[in-house]
Amino acid sequence: MARSSKEKAQETRESILDAAEDMFHGKGVSNTSLTDIAQAAGLTRGAIYWHFKNKAELFDAMCARVRTPMLAMIEEMASEATADPLERLSSGCVFVMRQVVENPHYRKVMTILFHRCEYVDPEDPILIYQKEWLAHGMTTIRQVLINAKVKGQLPEDLDIHLASLFLHITFDGLLNSWLFSPGSFDLVKDAEKINNVVLASLQTNATLRVPAKPT
Repeated sequence: MARSSKEKAQETRESILDAAEDMFHGKGVSNTSLTDIAQAAGLTRGAIYWHFKNKAELFDAMCARVRTPMLAMIEEMASEATADPLERLSSGCVFVMRQVVENPHYRKVMTILFHRCEYVDPEDPILIYQKEWLAHGMTTIRQVLINAKVKGQLPEDLDIHLASLFLHITFDGLLNSWLFSPGSFDLVKDAEKINNVVLASLQTNATLRVPAKPT
């Protein structure tokens, strides 16, 4: 049976995203043109523009292809209805690390974001997109910690801002280091152990507490 026009269009779109991943990963975002991507996909520039109006939109779609499937997990993680917020946070972090190791698309996109982008123009749509995603991630972590405190999993005097920053920097640095030198350590197993260290620190480290007001 012949493929429908919609199926062909979707297949072409996926080919463009695959080519964008390869080119951005190999040459960097700034050094890659839409012509480079079109040639890598075996298409014309016109075919690229039929699906994406510019490089920034193509970049966003490439990122969304690996991030969108995780949005439901992120929303559940931050939901007040989640019975065990800390467990969901911990398992979610390990899941992301496992995806980086096992999913070639996710690993290439994360490598592009960490090591193949030059964030020099404050008005660059790609930079704006990244800042929005970072803000979303920080908001999610903050909400998880608030929910965990409400459920009695964390101390009442936990400094949510400092704890959120601690979590973000820890796992962002872990991922960044592994992507810079894959194989230098076991990302999944070490993430599981670091999870335990982080959670213990949130529960016991006095530095992560809001200072008591003087009486």
